[in-house]
Amino acid sequence: MGAPPTTSASFHDMWRDLAPIGRNTTTNGYRRYAWTDADADCRTWFKEQAQNRGLTYDVDRNGNQWAWLGDPEAGNAVVTGSHLDSVPDGGAFDGPLGIVSSFAALDELRARGAHPTKPLAIVNFGDEEGARFGLACVGSRLTSGQLSVAQAHALRDADGLSLPQAMERAGYDPEAIGPDPERLARIGAFVELHIEQGRALADTNDPVGVASAIWPHGRWRFDFHGEANHAGTTRIEDRRDPMLTYANTVLAARKKAKLAGALATFGKVSVEPNGVNAIASLVRGWLDSRAADEETLAAVVGEIERAAVERGQRDGVDVRITRESFTPVVEFAHDLRDQLSGLLGGVPILPTGAGHDAGILSASVPTAMLFVRNPTGVSHSPAETAAEDDCLAGVAALAEVLEGLACH
Repeated sequence: MGAPPTTSASFHDMWRDLAPIGRNTTTNGYRRYAWTDADADCRTWFKEQAQNRGLTYDVDRNGNQWAWLGDPEAGNAVVTGSHLDSVPDGGAFDGPLGIVSSFAALDELRARGAHPTKPLAIVNFGDEEGARFGLACVGSRLTSGQLSVAQAHALRDADGLSLPQAMERAGYDPEAIGPDPERLARIGAFVELHIEQGRALADTNDPVGVASAIWPHGRWRFDFHGEANHAGTTRIEDRRDPMLTYANTVLAARKKAKLAGALATFGKVSVEPNGVNAIASLVRGWLDSRAADEETLAAVVGEIERAAVERGQRDGVDVRITRESFTPVVEFAHDLRDQLSGLLGGVPILPTGAGHDAGILSASVPTAMLFVRNPTGVSHSPAETAAEDDCLAGVAALAEVLEGLACH
């Protein structure tokens, strides 16, 4: 499944040009947050790739970018793509590998002399990671109607700037956002290529796999309200220290998840007043939890919530919990999944705990995913990597899939 030199050169050129955008020179990680300068540079890069190939370029009402080969209005289109934004200090491959591979796969189809009988499109969905506004897959959620306009307008970043304000500053019209059923109706199938966020393919020694399902997952905000006081004069028995309740909840989350075979992570925290010599008045922590089924996920989060409240009662701390997002289990369309596996000669089929735009769109259109081997399994980190040969195998696999879906 090797890629010809033309495809290899195309991939290398795009990867080279995209690589510096949004990279932090201290951490070597990426900070490509939605509607920032780095995001604008990524969007410019995408537009240039589309125009260089003579594709029809447009931006939808939610800020998602599209590049079309063929008539966008014809319907039954085969769409591929991913996202270009990142988590804080994220890796180079999560998202961008799917975009670069999509353009390279189109180049490969042209090199083969393939003639699509259906429209082909490449899409860059905005704000997939949710690093700035705290909600993942904003672009695809808005498009599919899973995020209301009112909910989107209420999103705020760490500086208090709203999503509409950020979009307007970036030159987009926030009043236009909302469900886009007409655009979704044009799509016959959506296939997203992504680096595997785990090491199942490394264990099977396969460069490429097909997704079977996405675990249900969500984000919960835990607010631990205590009492600010002096760290050097307040007796231990007189303290209402929310940091103790928070710390105990972090440990409880690890224990409850391990017992249930699930995942639970407190990866973000904010503290007020955030002084070294001050007992905190408020600790706010965000829980990310995932499990193989919704019943297990609900049970694990419930146990974590109970542990937080019980410890809060002992510490004199008020605990308030808000579910900020939830995505149910996604079973990718079995016929499309099996078709992809057949086109690629029976590659492994595997589930994932990571959320993706393909999972959001699955409620509206047939979707599928390809995974490219990640030798270490590390993701959401500057250490995230994939071998060059595996990346090119992913391009070749995506080209096979697009040709099978759009040319026959």
